[in-house]
Amino acid sequence: MDNKTEKMNSTDAQLLETIADLHGIPEGSFNIRKNGQLLARNSDTDIEIVSKKDKDGIDIIVRPGVKNKSVHIPVLLTVGNFHDTVYNDFYIGEGAEVTIIAGCGIHNSTCDAAEHDGIHTFYVSKTPKCAMWSAITPPATARAKRSSTPSPKFISKRARSSSWNRRSWAA
Repeated sequence: MDNKTEKMNSTDAQLLETIADLHGIPEGSFNIRKNGQLLARNSDTDIEIVSKKDKDGIDIIVRPGVKNKSVHIPVLLTVGNFHDTVYNDFYIGEGAEVTIIAGCGIHNSTCDAAEHDGIHTFYVSKTPKCAMWSAITPPATARAKRSSTPSPKFISKRARSSSWNRRSWAA
């Protein structure tokens, strides 16, 4: 595990609870990003998370046949005058059943903008079942601009009867 959790404070913990229902560092595969940097990451034998080499973002590889697994990929922004864009590619193996818990927690006490854009591309094989949960925290003050824009794109490889469920809500 890449462990930088000593840099996590009570605001971070509260944001993670709000956007991803996390009460501490999760078990299994996860990637937590804070202010444009990796805060903590873990991969397991079923779901691997790898940093991109050519741009900001990660590849999430879900092995074929994986059942009833989840992966957390929340983002935290706690500074103003910051714009973060990531390119996350999901490779969902044949017959895999996975829940992806994303979300962006923004707690910016300045009047400056704090923005996160997540460009998500999904490469799905035959018969996957996926659910993606994404939550965004509302502004703490009316003066600060906070935005998070998830942009999913789906690419199917022979997906005949795939099941996809995307849910998004404001926390």
